[in-house]
Parts: sequence; C-alpha cells; structure tokens
Amino acid sequence: MIIDVANPVAGADRTNPKIVVVNSFLENHEKAVEAVANTIFPQALYNSFGAPDFFKVFDEKVLSKVRKNDRWSGYYFERMTHLPGGSDNLPNPLWDIVRRIRDPDVTALNKFELAIFDPLRDIDDSPYGGQCLSFLSFKLAQSAARKKLNLTVMYRNHYYIEKLLGNLIGLGRLMAFVAREGQVELGSLTVVSTHAVIDQPGKKTKRTDIEKLLADFDAA
Repeated sequence: MIIDVANPVAGADRTNPKIVVVNSFLENHEKAVEAVANTIFPQALYNSFGAPDFFKVFDEKVLSKVRKNDRWSGYYFERMTHLPGGSDNLPNPLWDIVRRIRDPDVTALNKFELAIFDPLRDIDDSPYGGQCLSFLSFKLAQSAARKKLNLTVMYRNHYYIEKLLGNLIGLGRLMAFVAREGQVELGSLTVVSTHAVIDQPGKKTKRTDIEKLLADFDAA
C-alpha cells in the first residue's frame, strides 16, 4: 500500500472532526491517536524546550520511564536519535541530518537516511511485536524559493485502524521539525507499507464497528 500526502501537517490537529472520530473510537479500546504520534515525534517537548535541548529532556523524562528493555522501548524517536549501543560520544542521527541539511557546504540532496530496523535487535522468532517502521529517507528538492524537504518511509507492517492516522500525524510533525531546523520548505510525505492490515483493535471489535468508523470519518 502506498499513500502520498501533499501537505503532511494540514488538518493534523486534535480538534479536527475527523481526528476526533478516530480518537474517540480508539479511546474506547484504551488507545489514542496522540500516543501513536508521540512515538515518532514528541511535539510537546519540542514546543517547550526547543532543539537541541528537547533531546536530553526526552532521554531523562520520557525514555527512562517507557524503555522496556535494550531491544525496544516502543518509541521510534529513540532509534532516530540514538545509534545502537550508543553513548554520549556517538552522534544523534536525526540531529546530524538537520545539521547537514542546513550546511551550505553539503551539496548532495539525497543522502539523509534513517534506519529504524536493527538486525541485532529485531531478528528473532517472535511472531509479533517490535518495530513496524523500518526506514526513513529524506530528500531535498530544488524549488523557486528554497529547497523543499520530502520524506519517504517504509513500514514492514502497518495496522491501518489503530496506527495509521497517528503515524501520519507523527511523521508530519517530524518533517516539520526537520524542515524548520534545517531552514528548508516542507514538502510531501510518501508512506510505503509492504504489509497492511485492516485491524480490529480490542478484543470485542467487530468488522461492522470498523465499517461504522469509516462511515463516521467520511461524514465528519
């Protein structure tokens, strides 16, 4: 499944009636759109502390509470900002992309990659769990005013009911952060899901509940 989003931040507000519909449905199953978005980009921390200070706040205030083990914390943002087995002496991959994007001496427009999948941590015999987002590829395109940032991401698996909307919002926020700090324009988002599922969150959710959700979304 491939989704193209021309403007990845348009309408990405919790007051948007369409988002309210999805969030209300998910909250009935102890899920939330914002919780999913935060795994990709912690917007509230960025708003409060700015860059690069919010990276440290994330490590100290959030990561220390949510980290389940060294293999997977549940936050893609952790893997974007920490190399496997990393230390304070290793670079922050996401911030390094921002640094190179705004460096006028860096002329390559297609060398801003973020790998989320880690074979040392993610190859196991478990049929479930672990990372679903595998790779992010930022690209700069020339425009009349200034360079424009586009992003293509790949998911190995994607739950379209529970995760898709929150993921789109989180990826849009991530792009907006990189564009703002990199001093370029915000471009489009492309999401490639090599396996997609119309899932049924919760133990009692029926197919008819999903059909009603989609109808309510379209009517919002």
